Amino acid sequence: MFELIFCSLLTILPDFLIRRFVQGKRIGREITLYSVWYELRYGIVTCAMLTVSLITLIFYFHPTATSAVSTFRTIPILPEGSGRVEEVFVPRGLEVEIREGDPIFRLDSNRQEADVVTAKQRIAEVEGEIALAKGELEVADAQVDQAEASLKQAQDELDTKQELFNRNANVVSERDLEKLQNTVAARQGALEAAQANKDLVDTKINVSLPARLASAEAQLDEAEIELSKMTVYAGVDGTVSQFVLRTGDIVNPLMRPAGILIPKDAQRDKIIAGFGQIEAQVLKEGMVAEAFCPALPFKVIPLVVTEVQTQIAAGQVNASSQLFDATQAAKQSTITTVLEPLYKDGLTALPPGANCVVNAYTSNHERLTSGEPLSTGQFIYLHAIDTVGLVHAMLLRIQALLFPIQTLVLTGH
Repeated sequence: MFELIFCSLLTILPDFLIRRFVQGKRIGREITLYSVWYELRYGIVTCAMLTVSLITLIFYFHPTATSAVSTFRTIPILPEGSGRVEEVFVPRGLEVEIREGDPIFRLDSNRQEADVVTAKQRIAEVEGEIALAKGELEVADAQVDQAEASLKQAQDELDTKQELFNRNANVVSERDLEKLQNTVAARQGALEAAQANKDLVDTKINVSLPARLASAEAQLDEAEIELSKMTVYAGVDGTVSQFVLRTGDIVNPLMRPAGILIPKDAQRDKIIAGFGQIEAQVLKEGMVAEAFCPALPFKVIPLVVTEVQTQIAAGQVNASSQLFDATQAAKQSTITTVLEPLYKDGLTALPPGANCVVNAYTSNHERLTSGEPLSTGQFIYLHAIDTVGLVHAMLLRIQALLFPIQTLVLTGH
C-alpha cells in the first residue's frame, strides 16, 4: 500500500494535474468513474508498473524473514542407565535455579550397592589369602633352614669318613661312603625343593595375590562408579524448567528423559532466521538487519548477519531403508541465517525463544566509495537500491507500531 501511494504521487497525480490545469478537465464532469481509465490511463499504467518494480526491488535486495526466533541452548537431564526414580532433590516449580554439582534425582541402586558389597568382600578375601601366604612363607623359610642343616650334617659326616678312608681304607668301607654320598644328594634335593617352595610362596605373595587384589579393587571402583551414576548431578549452573519428575517414575536415556536444564550461559545473543531461497544470492555476511519481536513491542532491534548457511535442509539425504524421492522435499525450505545484535546487550531484554520478523538490508556504500569505475546507469541503480531500503525500514516500524493494536484490540488476543 505504501509503495502504491508513493508511486501514485509520481505518476497518477502529475497526469491528473495535466488533465485538470492544462486541458481543463474536471472531476465529475469530463473525468468520471467511467472515463477515469481513459483519461488517466498513462498515469495508471505507469503507476502499476512502477509499483510492481518497486516492490520487487525492495523485497529482493532487502529481504524479509517472518520465521525468526531467538534461540537458546538446552541440556537434557538424562541418567547413563535406565531405572526407577528413588528420590528427587529438585523442588517442584516452573523454574528452579541449581548450581553445578547439585543432585537432581537418584535412581534405585539396590543392585549397584550389592555389587559394591561383593567387591569389598573379594578384596577382604584376597587380603586374607595374602596374610595366609605370608605364614606359608615363614614355614617355607623354616623348611629351607632345616634342609640346609640336614645337608650340612650329612656333608660333614661324608667329609669325615672320606678323610678316614683316605688315611686308612680298612677303617671305612666304600659301601659306607656311597651311602653317605647318596644321603648328601638326597638332602641336597630336599634343600632345592624347600627353596623352590619358598620361591613359589614368595611369587604368590609378590605377584599373583597383588594382581588379584588390584583386580578386586578395580571391580570395587567400577561398582562404586556404577553406584554413583544412580544419582544425577547438574553439570553446569542453570535453571531446571518445568521439572515434573517424581518418585516412582521410570527414566530411560533413549525414550524417557527426566527434564531440561537451561545453562546459565545459554546462547541468548543470536537470532536464527529463515529467508526465502530467492534471496540466496543477496544474503551476505556483514549485512545490516533489523528485527521486530512481539515480546518487545514498539522496539526495533538493530542486527548484523554473521553467518549464512550454504546448505538447504530440504535436500539432505540420510542412510535409511528408503530411497530419496524429490517429492518429499516439495515444501520449500529456507536459508538459515544467524544474526547477532549490532550493539552490545542488544538482545538482553528479549526472552529466549521469542519469535521475530527480520529485515536485512543490502548496502552498496563500499562499492560506491571504492573508486570502481561505474557508468551513470550503474551509479543511479546502486543508489536507488540503497534508497528503497528506507521504505522497508518504514514498513517494519509501522508494523511494530500497529502490532499491539492489531493484537490486543482488533483480534482480542
